Amino acid sequence: MKAYLVRRFLLMAPTLFGISLVCFLLTQFVPGGPVEQMISRIQHASGDKGRDASKVITPEEVENIKRYYGFDQPVHVRYLRWMGNVLRLDFGRSYTYGEPAWDVIKSKFPISLFFGLTSFILSYSVCIPLGLWKALKHRSGFDTGSSIVIFAGYVIPGFALGVLLLTFLGGGGYLDWFPLSGIVSDDWESFSFFGKVKDFLWHMTLPLICYMASEFAFLTLLMKNALLEEMSKDYMRTALLQGMTFRQAAWKHALRNALIPLATRAGEIFTLMFAGALLIEKVFDIDGMGLLAYNSIENRDYNVVLGIILISSFLAMLGRLFSDLLYVWVDPRIRLR
Repeated sequence: MKAYLVRRFLLMAPTLFGISLVCFLLTQFVPGGPVEQMISRIQHASGDKGRDASKVITPEEVENIKRYYGFDQPVHVRYLRWMGNVLRLDFGRSYTYGEPAWDVIKSKFPISLFFGLTSFILSYSVCIPLGLWKALKHRSGFDTGSSIVIFAGYVIPGFALGVLLLTFLGGGGYLDWFPLSGIVSDDWESFSFFGKVKDFLWHMTLPLICYMASEFAFLTLLMKNALLEEMSKDYMRTALLQGMTFRQAAWKHALRNALIPLATRAGEIFTLMFAGALLIEKVFDIDGMGLLAYNSIENRDYNVVLGIILISSFLAMLGRLFSDLLYVWVDPRIRLR
């Protein structure tokens, strides 16, 4: 086990190096970067938007702009300099916000982390027993009725579900039970501690439902189908012949094996904070990681984009390692070498 862990961590370094190199090169050659945007703003401010840039600003000024943004050096020099800063946990400054890229990314952590962890915990804590019960009650009225609701949640996009929830429950013409947007009320600072918690959860209820809907349906069906497959195997028949009831055999033998497919999805807990659901955030006016990633790509904010890619890639590799360790815990027959 120790040798396996050491080998996996050693492989992360060249993998991250390759990801960072490819992504850095792509961002450097995408048109419309910060230099071009600055020149365009100068042209627009001077009223000569349609004229050639050289007639609005001098070549020396263009070089100063390139030097300001660090584009005055060859691409390999820029990459080595950027990578050296990354090793010191410095992703550079955001072109859009004028702040360190790490601070910009970090400022979006709390909301995205809340959605990621809460949806993960709720989904697994509900989907595992629900999938188990659906498998035990296969083709019953409960199974059929719950499957209709689950399939509806699976096929409806999160942003469309958000619009429906706001229309019917957020004061869009029917019930006014939940707020339309934001994460807290305007007078949130004046509330007591428990009042702040209540207000925050009140605002987060509808967005959280939209975040969870698709994953909740997928995990429930995955759990049910995996358990049904396990219950059809020979060891279940052997357990029944030994005097166990069907439910006892399912709990004691089939459940543990059925959890193996879910262990694969569990590794995503490390990347949930960066997953971000852009359209859901737009519908509920939530400034999270999804909106940050989209705006950064649109504005060619390379340092923020590269920071998000690098951090999410590292967390994705940790997630896969976590999934492997879960395999061993769920099924002791698996050996990591």
